[in-house]
Amino acid sequence: MDISVAQQGPVAVITWNEGENRINLDSLTRINVILDELETIDGALSVVFTGSGKFFSNGLDLERFGAVPDELAATLHELERTIGRLLVFPAYTVAALNGHAFAGGALISCAFDYRVMREDRGFWCMNEAEIGLALDERLWSILTNRLPKATAVVAATTARRFPAPDALRFGIIEAMASEGEVLTHAIDVAEKMSSLDRATLRRHKWLAHGAQAAVLGFTK
Repeated sequence: MDISVAQQGPVAVITWNEGENRINLDSLTRINVILDELETIDGALSVVFTGSGKFFSNGLDLERFGAVPDELAATLHELERTIGRLLVFPAYTVAALNGHAFAGGALISCAFDYRVMREDRGFWCMNEAEIGLALDERLWSILTNRLPKATAVVAATTARRFPAPDALRFGIIEAMASEGEVLTHAIDVAEKMSSLDRATLRRHKWLAHGAQAAVLGFTK
């Protein structure tokens, strides 16, 4: 499982390098192992999460679930719990959307404090209405917790593909950048936020997102 973490000063850069970066129990376990490690760091810290190549994440590993259907429910539960954990993670977090963020990948992006997206290529998209995989109330609540409700409704009911300029206009992302600057922008933002008092930040994140994290199954 090629999900690695590298420290750049106070910024921990997590890179998912598995092609389409599909969500399954293995990828979610690896992400949580990294988060466990980062939580042991004292002092200045912020986190950047990015993909590689064309994809940030292309969503659930539907091919795997075709072979092992019993894993689907467990994977959805762990995806929700991981997003809940990221919402209240005790450091400032930035998603660098280097490429396509579809379905579960789009939901993961909603867990971060700040999102920057490649401006010239790639879509943010909730395509469940196209593929016939309906959201449940918990997955829907991830969208409405972080996005304007009107945007969440459009995303869920039309399967619209949002390029970066539209994603910025609809409140899905905070910034866009060229291909070569997406990660640099994310690291710059994260570095500026790394000096925040983490105990206070943790408290404020729980105030902002604690109820949502609990809905998603994260109560640590």
